[in-house]
Amino acid sequence: MGRRTNTAVWLDKYQRWQIKVQRDGKRRTFTSSTPGRAGQREANAKADQWLDFGIDGSQRVKDLWDRYTEGLRAISTTTYKRGCYMGEAWVKPRIGHKKISSLTEQDLQDVINAAARSGIRDKSRGLSKKSLENIRAELKAFLKFCRKAKVTTMYPEDLTVPAGARRSEKTVAQPKHLDILFSSEVTTYRGKLICDPLVNAYRLAVTTGLRPGELLGLEWADIEGNRVYVRRSINVFSEQTQGKNENAVRAFTMIPEALQVIEAQRAITGQRAGRIFEIPTQRVFRDSWYRYCKCNCIPHITPYELRHTFVSIAKVLPEGQVKPLVGHSKDMDTFGTYGHSIGDDSAATAQALSSAFQAVLQAGKGRVG
Repeated sequence: MGRRTNTAVWLDKYQRWQIKVQRDGKRRTFTSSTPGRAGQREANAKADQWLDFGIDGSQRVKDLWDRYTEGLRAISTTTYKRGCYMGEAWVKPRIGHKKISSLTEQDLQDVINAAARSGIRDKSRGLSKKSLENIRAELKAFLKFCRKAKVTTMYPEDLTVPAGARRSEKTVAQPKHLDILFSSEVTTYRGKLICDPLVNAYRLAVTTGLRPGELLGLEWADIEGNRVYVRRSINVFSEQTQGKNENAVRAFTMIPEALQVIEAQRAITGQRAGRIFEIPTQRVFRDSWYRYCKCNCIPHITPYELRHTFVSIAKVLPEGQVKPLVGHSKDMDTFGTYGHSIGDDSAATAQALSSAFQAVLQAGKGRVG
């Protein structure tokens, strides 16, 4: 600082403070409509920012958000679509009209608070805690982009998710539903009963905890004996990725029930190369699973909730054994941060998990019809 030799003056005609400064031969005007000396300081601060850091805060948030999301295309279609959605649903309606120079941390907090009060599907409940955390992360990423673009120096430190934010409710398959899954192969297609060609995909999902995209990306070359090597995932846009996060690429030992499913699928297809399940998209997998559930009187459980079902069964195991199975990071609340694998204990994990799985299936056989 120190290069500014003038100060903002009050213009009665326009009811605002105004200051003109020059930097590297370029002249800029900064204003503030805040009355009193606070407005003068605000205008001077804008001028100082531009003089010291080359900050140009005249651009609107909505235009900057479009630039930000366009840059997300290079990461992935999923990341780009998520950024566009958050911008249209939450950011632009509330703060899109603001100049980035007048944006405050409270404006950002108001975006999160508004989302907490008013959800898309359930206006009375608002978004889940996870969704609010995603919005907060996106806002911080946007401000990081803006700092790199030299349009602001704001660094939001205290954005919080409201304490009362609810966690999204998950439905998991109960023992009687799992008994049906492992005993029934029928589904409906165009009003007719048929043998479901994807029944082994559903069964493998619930016996391994694979994410839907990981299941679609699984190849025969990824199976070595009773070991599974998760090397890729197919996202909702049918793009092949390395998975949700750095922990997604992993290997684990299958329990006997999962190995039986693999062998059953091999017997059906006779294949030893290519994809294990020829499922073109996640949508096809989801719609097929929903038809199977409706035909077999299983409640509405999403494909991803089959993974939650697996974890619910596996919770009898130490968390240090569960994390590598499902590809969770240390800081995820699957169990403690300090669990480390000693040697290759995946075989012991598989044996313990198989016992837990058999106990659940046995409980399901006593279901009421």
